[in-house]
Amino acid sequence: MSNQITDTLIQNCPVRNILAHICGKWSLLVIYVMHQNGNIRFNTLNRAIPDISQKVLTSTLRSLEADGFVTRQVYAEVPPRVVYSLTDRARSFIPVVENMIAWAQSNMTEILKDRNKKL
Repeated sequence: MSNQITDTLIQNCPVRNILAHICGKWSLLVIYVMHQNGNIRFNTLNRAIPDISQKVLTSTLRSLEADGFVTRQVYAEVPPRVVYSLTDRARSFIPVVENMIAWAQSNMTEILKDRNKKL
């Protein structure tokens, strides 16, 4: 096995750590919805992904912010207005997400057939 593959399989590997964050259940979807909508407020994002809870969306946004994929801008208004936007890092990741979506769309029918064989 090459060193690169071995390093990727090791638990403390930074690549594995990053992929675990970015490939979480909601992260890719949140990034993609933000890409489609530009700067977005929390409630708008929550409505765009109706099956995510507010708690999970908050947690996902915090994680994406901590990893430098999302910025959070708070405006000193009453009530405070908060706007989320993608960073350059996230925008550079969009082609990867779009390729994953295209791959999923082109393979979805066959994958669903295979799943149904097991049931």
